[in-house]
Amino acid sequence: MSQSTERITALDYARAWAIFGMIIVNYKLAMQAENDGAAWLRAIAGLFEGRASALFVILAGIGVSLMCAKARTSMDKELIRRNRNSLLRRSAFLLATGLLLLLLGWTADILHYYAVFMLIASTLITVSDNKILGLCAGTLLLSQIFLLVFDYSKGWDSSFHTYLDFWTIHGFIRNLTLNGFHPIFPWACFFLIGMWIGRKRWMNRENQSKLLLYALSGTVILEVLSYLLIHLTSAMLDKDSASFLFSTKPMPPTLLYVLSSTCSSLSIIAISLLVVHTFRDSLLTKAIIRTGQLSLSHYIGHVIIGLGFLEALGFLENGNLAFAVTYACVYFAAAILFSYVWRTWMKRGPIELLMRKIT
Repeated sequence: MSQSTERITALDYARAWAIFGMIIVNYKLAMQAENDGAAWLRAIAGLFEGRASALFVILAGIGVSLMCAKARTSMDKELIRRNRNSLLRRSAFLLATGLLLLLLGWTADILHYYAVFMLIASTLITVSDNKILGLCAGTLLLSQIFLLVFDYSKGWDSSFHTYLDFWTIHGFIRNLTLNGFHPIFPWACFFLIGMWIGRKRWMNRENQSKLLLYALSGTVILEVLSYLLIHLTSAMLDKDSASFLFSTKPMPPTLLYVLSSTCSSLSIIAISLLVVHTFRDSLLTKAIIRTGQLSLSHYIGHVIIGLGFLEALGFLENGNLAFAVTYACVYFAAAILFSYVWRTWMKRGPIELLMRKIT
């Protein structure tokens, strides 16, 4: 396996674990089980909140950079045009798919945000690395200003489960850009960081250990900093205000959350690179890689099939965290098995095939 191929399969490996984390978070949310269960189980399930989806978006950014690498380096106008049109068609497909899930009642959809990130990427194919970082920093700064001057709770019910005016023009734009589950400000930062990483040599074999060390160190430092800032400012501010400003939870998405989630995502990517290099001949590694290659199918499937099955049984909003986590693990195991069998006969997943045919 060449180093280039190994990098791509490692990204698929990481993408599978991102899907797993998203399944746990989404099933916990759908079953209204956030506050149920033993403290240790809540802590473990809480680790995935905002982290798995951030990893998913960063991987998307890396994928776009790798896809457009030849066009960027050659500056071939025809190749740039084809890449841009491909991204625009994918954006349209993801937007339509995300809106369909929203119409079916899945309010935590990420695909319609993902569509905007693809649209942004189509304009940045030939933009320099420094401008990508500058755009990322500017987006992050603006998002923090918005947190201070904008009512983050606007549009939400008291539980932050239902967005009351989502299907109005103002509500949809507000949710999309400022205070939805994955708003452009600051979630576009994850995509931009992914694009930047995809252009660099950090994923090359000689830099993988450094990437892991730096990313893990960054995660620990930022989490400790968040704890200290909340603890030290609680005397001047009330606890809720201190958490609002300095928490590393995804809602609201503070600067520390974005930086910490970026570091933890890069840690998972670095670990995936090392695992695939070391255990590339393992049957389990191959099966997980195939699962990542069907990530779009599994994202849609875990909503329509996984949650649809529970709703048909009348057991969806059961409030049981242990059941939610167990069900997520069982579903993911089934997804791994399905992926391995499917990829034995087919090159792409069901939804991936449809997207490729349409776009």
